[in-house]
Order: sequence, then structure tokens, then C-alpha cells
Amino acid sequence: MDPLLSLLLRAVLGLAGFAVTLLPRGVELRLGAAIGSGLRRFDRKRRPIAEENMRRCLPELSPEERAAILRENYAHYGALALEILHLFSPFPSHYRSYVRKNARLHGLEHWKAAQARGRGVLFISAHLANWEFMVVEAAQRGVVPLTMATRHLKPEWLNRKIVGTREACGVRSAYGSRIMGIIVKALKNGESVGFVLDQYESSQAAVPARFLTATVATLGIVGVLALRFKPAVIPVRQERGPDGMIHVTLEPEIDYSSLPQTPEALTQEFVSRVEGWIRQRPQEWLWVHRRFKNAVWESDLNHQQILPRKVRSIPC
Repeated sequence: MDPLLSLLLRAVLGLAGFAVTLLPRGVELRLGAAIGSGLRRFDRKRRPIAEENMRRCLPELSPEERAAILRENYAHYGALALEILHLFSPFPSHYRSYVRKNARLHGLEHWKAAQARGRGVLFISAHLANWEFMVVEAAQRGVVPLTMATRHLKPEWLNRKIVGTREACGVRSAYGSRIMGIIVKALKNGESVGFVLDQYESSQAAVPARFLTATVATLGIVGVLALRFKPAVIPVRQERGPDGMIHVTLEPEIDYSSLPQTPEALTQEFVSRVEGWIRQRPQEWLWVHRRFKNAVWESDLNHQQILPRKVRSIPC
């Protein structure tokens, strides 16, 4: 990024972080909905992606029903954008208390039971509602140590700011060339590691999985880790309540012992859980994301095929 543009972005985010810190929650939610509504009208880049994704993935719905979901979806983006800006608050303890007021964790007993066995826990989740709230709320309610598998952001100051805010709330981040070493060490120590499984994966860690109405490249390393270390695998879903409260639910762990013991089979099982959540709450998913690159659509048999890949091994 151009240094001048980077400096400007840093200043804007700092000011915005200060501004949202002062907003009452009710005002924030109404403002977010208004921002989302305006964005939907003028978004020439991402709105067509969302519309195409919905048309392909939700063919059972009428155009009017999909349009209604899209309106709710953009209102959600507006609220989410303001919530994310709280990461840039100049007050060190603000984000921790902000999440504590506006998120609720359910199902902690499932993690406690899994953690007691000492084999580590793999959380699987998705970009629903507010995933940043998810990890911070879990850590604050006792799910520690907790490591989040993520991407290295650019510019570097942006990465440091977000990672630093998470760490101040008890969440560690694993990314870059050392990501597998960090994750393996955490599981060997009986700790918890979180992954999101709803993004397009272009690396050698990808395997084809059926997702909604397509077969698409999906992160397969979670299946590899499950086979190698036999941790508990706990699905975690988020949803936004009518009052804006983000409800984070730890579901009962998945018994994957009876499944074919391959990364592909386990990945499919995990991704199917994510798909179920999206079908229940489509208005809260990231439809604007290019999830379906190189996908094989059920309705398009002549589309380019995805060749199965061997998922790379992991260090012992």
C-alpha cells in the first residue's frame, strides 16, 4: 500500500474508532442499518457478487425473497462495520468491555467436557453475525488458552493493531509461515484452536467439498488435524438477536469416529454444519465474499471441474 494512503487509512480508522466508542448501542445499531441500506443502493462492486451467490445457492427462493434477504444482509453489514471499528478504539480496555456487554456465550459445558479429556479442541465456525465477538466472548468466559487461525493483514500496522486488541482480550492469533507450528503446539498442549470454514481456499491445504449448491475448494487442514491428534471438534455458531446481542453457541462436539477417516470426509462433515447455519440465517452471512471461485455448480454440469488434491502433511 502507498505510504501516504496507509497513513490516511490509519488516521481515519483511529478517528472512527474513537467516534464509535462514544455511541450508545441503540444509536449504533440504527446508524449501522442506515449505513447498510445506503451501501446496498450504491455498491456497484460487491452487490452483484452477493446477488449472484444468492441466485445460485438459494434457487428455491423467489427473486423477491432473495431481495428481502439482501436488504437484511446489508443492514447487517452496516452494524458489523461499526462493531469492527471498535477494534480501533484508543482506549485499551474498551473492546473487551464492549464485547462483554453485547455478546452472550451458550454451551460452555460442551467445551469443559471436551477440554477435560486433554486432547485439545478444534472449534469450527463461519463468518456469521460477528466472528470477532465469537472468539473474544469465548476467551472472556473461560475458553483459554484460545488460538485463532487467521490471515496476516496488510499494512503491518493494521495487523499489529487487530492482533494486539485480540491478545488483550485473551485471544492469540496464528498466521503466516509459522501457523502450523503454532497450531500443532497448541493441540499437543491440550489447548483450543479455532477455524472458519466458509472461505475459498486456494492453497495446497484445499480439498473439494460440497457447500450449498456447489463443490468448491475448502480448507482441508482441519480434517488432517482431527485425524492426526484426535481432538474434540466443536461447532460454534453466531447469530444476531433482535436487540443486536450476538449469541455465540458452542454446540455438542461432533463424533467423527464413525466417518471415513480421510481429510475429505471429515471436511465435508464439518462444512455441512456450516451450511446448515447459513441456510437458517442467510441474512447474516458474507454473501459479498467470492466464496465460489472455480466452483462446480449442481446446475451447471459443464463447469470447470475441481481436481482432488492431496492435503499436505503436518509436522509431528
